[in-house]
Amino acid sequence: MRTIGRGLQLFALVLLPLAIAMQLFGALGRIGVDQMLIMLVCGIAAFLLGRLLEGYAGQ
Repeated sequence: MRTIGRGLQLFALVLLPLAIAMQLFGALGRIGVDQMLIMLVCGIAAFLLGRLLEGYAGQ
């Protein structure tokens, strides 16, 4: 469980800057603010879920 939690946290920490960089360099084409907001919320949710899993594994 702890490894899965750490993995989710790392996934979220890599996903968000990667999405921003891809948007800036045009690799994704032009996506709207709504899609960037969805990516932000998914990244935050993945990080929090990973943190909860890691916390419960330590107990």
